[in-house]
Amino acid sequence: MTMPAADPLRLDTLALARALRDGEVDVREHTERVLAQARSVGPRVGAFAHLLEERSRTQAETAARELAAAHGGSAREELARSRPVLGVPLPIKDLTRIQGEPFEAGSAVLVGTRADVTDGVAQDILDAGTVTIGKTTTPEFGLPCYTEPATTAPARTPWDTRRTAGGSSGGAAAAVASGIVPIAQGSDGGGSIRIPAACCGIVGIKPSRGLVSPGPHGAEGPGLVTDGILARTVRDAALGLDLIAGVRPGDAWGRCPPRGGYLAPLEQAAGGLPGEGGSRTGLRIGVLTEPLAIATDVHPAALRAVERASSLLRALGHEVTAVPAPFDTTRWRTFMPLWTVGAAALDLPPEAEALLLPLTRWLRERGREYDGRAVTGALAGMQMLAREVGEAFDGLDVVITPSLAAPPAFPAELQLEDPEADFDAQCAFTPWTSTWNMTGRAAMSVPLHREEIDGVELPFGVQLGAVRGGDEELLLALAAQLEQADPWPLVREVDVP
Repeated sequence: MTMPAADPLRLDTLALARALRDGEVDVREHTERVLAQARSVGPRVGAFAHLLEERSRTQAETAARELAAAHGGSAREELARSRPVLGVPLPIKDLTRIQGEPFEAGSAVLVGTRADVTDGVAQDILDAGTVTIGKTTTPEFGLPCYTEPATTAPARTPWDTRRTAGGSSGGAAAAVASGIVPIAQGSDGGGSIRIPAACCGIVGIKPSRGLVSPGPHGAEGPGLVTDGILARTVRDAALGLDLIAGVRPGDAWGRCPPRGGYLAPLEQAAGGLPGEGGSRTGLRIGVLTEPLAIATDVHPAALRAVERASSLLRALGHEVTAVPAPFDTTRWRTFMPLWTVGAAALDLPPEAEALLLPLTRWLRERGREYDGRAVTGALAGMQMLAREVGEAFDGLDVVITPSLAAPPAFPAELQLEDPEADFDAQCAFTPWTSTWNMTGRAAMSVPLHREEIDGVELPFGVQLGAVRGGDEELLLALAAQLEQADPWPLVREVDVP
């Protein structure tokens, strides 16, 4: 066996998959190294709620046999087309079920629970021949924008392990950024992929409403939540979308992915944008720095991240102009009944209430205050707000914002004793992300900027928000242009005692 030029733990998904196919890396040995990292680095950043070592070793053995059977160049090429992530470690968030494995959703209420079904998105990832490694950490039922579960260690950014990794896909982001795995599955109902991506200095993409089916065991509800991908590179994010995008019978907003997927056109464009030969240029890009969810100050470094992105985009030939907020912050509260009723609708026995964290109890109490008319009105209000946003941005192709209003926060700045103050603090930390959940458009965070704060270098993300539905290909191509023009670090090392 020839050794790859770089440490396999530091490769991106595509490079690792190629090394596995070419025999430069043994999938069983690599799985053991990843599990060792998950046991050592994982607790430092709170990456995993549960390690699935037995399952992972079985998956690695199965992948090893399939890789060994692919003799010759043509067989390997076919494997690259049909099984592009065979043997790659790809963990699954502990809000997504794998039959027979732990499913606790960060809540003391579910301690000891094992899933009785495998969710469709998890099945797609398993069917691709990946190695699961474990279930990544999430806060209680994925509700807050930080990851402080009731059951396991909190998730921390590897850039400064005193600070939050964000949430609710905080464990997934921490696992990717700290070098344990190159890619992870997450979910996003108000920014839960993009927030931790920004806190941890990686790429996170929330696809358009309907692109990733919640079936066969889940329902769309008001359409705020979708599965997505966290990764080190833009092309890995595209590859991850190719794994999970698709329509299932009964989907309310089924949106078919492009025939060629997302990775192939991204690589064919070679730095261009979707269009004839990847030759499209001159996008109309709006810059929005006014908070949308709540009136709040924006940290100068977060604004400098957007300035950096704007300069790069202008240099790439795009038209970049400042745009005002499409609605007043008081209008954002349209979101509240849907969010709180969703929490109240969790099917829990009465005795479970005492085991819930204060924020979860508060959200459920608020949700019980609304009747059917209020919920119907909130849904219509959200749809009208989305329409107003669409009309305001109609002359644009993409809108960029800071991903967050501040550096990765210290936990005590977000998880507050008073649940209402806690919720407001979360809004102030994440005043842009949830608008793209309301509109249902795709959005992603890219880690363009880094800046020293109190003697520690920290990442600052820039959010790229689509104006039209189904514009994942455009966002990915634009992010790839930024990545090529101003590359970011792929891994942040964490010291292990």
